[in-house]
Amino acid sequence: MSARIPVIDVGALFGAPSGRRDAVDAEIMAASAATGFFVATGFAPSVPLDAATRADLLRIFDLPEPQIRCLWRRKFDASRPNLYRGWFPAQDGFLTCKEGIDMGPDVAYGPTVVDPGDPLREPTPLPPDAALPGWRATVAAYYSSMEGVSRAVMRAIARGLGLPETHFDDAFARGGLSTLRLIRYPVRSDADRVAATEPGIWVDRGGERWYVMGAPHVDTGFLTLLAQDGVEGLQARHRDGAWIDVPPAEGSLAVNFGKVLERWSGGRVKATEHRVIGHGRERRSIPFFYEACADAQIAPLPIPGAAPFEPFLFGDYLWKTTTQFVEFKGMEHLRTPRRDAGARAP
Repeated sequence: MSARIPVIDVGALFGAPSGRRDAVDAEIMAASAATGFFVATGFAPSVPLDAATRADLLRIFDLPEPQIRCLWRRKFDASRPNLYRGWFPAQDGFLTCKEGIDMGPDVAYGPTVVDPGDPLREPTPLPPDAALPGWRATVAAYYSSMEGVSRAVMRAIARGLGLPETHFDDAFARGGLSTLRLIRYPVRSDADRVAATEPGIWVDRGGERWYVMGAPHVDTGFLTLLAQDGVEGLQARHRDGAWIDVPPAEGSLAVNFGKVLERWSGGRVKATEHRVIGHGRERRSIPFFYEACADAQIAPLPIPGAAPFEPFLFGDYLWKTTTQFVEFKGMEHLRTPRRDAGARAP
């Protein structure tokens, strides 16, 4: 039988301690150790995973180009002040072909979480209310809801590691660096041209030739929650090297883990490579990257088998790794590391 991504009903994570919650914790730990991916289902109606909410969030892609240009990051428009938050347009000639916007915690908490001296904590450029009536409220509610889901999953991880369930809470307190990203993968018309320099753009899926839209990569941080639009294309790499489809089931979230959590957990939680492929259909998706505070110190956990490493500040690590992705590359020098002398990222 071919490998599949586990599907876990996580409803019990939001209730009181119970045998069912213990069982869900065990399922999550098993999935995190094996595939590093699972599909979460069983959410209460208050978690906005319905098609109408997705459509409301994704309305931003219907804005006219001049309004979108006002949201561009400085990498793409030298007149813009924002470095980390904001719009990234699709770039020609790369294996990855996508556009979208990165939004920070200020969309939910306002200017109190902004620090003008740190690009990781800059304000998010947003379209005016008149351009997208009601959109900002939907964004704020969705961001807050995904924080709640992420916290519940991280508490399950803590319990699974034998730690107090709130062990990770302080690192992700209000003022963390979590990102809500809205992405559009257009239908590729440049695949044959890109293949001249990126021969891996063409892949086989079920005997059909598909193209890559999102290059294979491992997330850098802790935890990612992805709402999909019903269009297939997300794949995770199994331990045997095979690519497994991550089903875009309605009302679900695809959950995967990042390299910091893998290091933090002593390898008991796996960061898994994944990619996005396409076959003539546009794809839109909504990932939420649950990220710690910039000044959160990541140090070895008090768990058996955790390998020692030099503690580091998460903000320094996030900037160093994020600026290796195509939509950020070239910005490495624009933030000064805050770490103490001798500290280093993994």
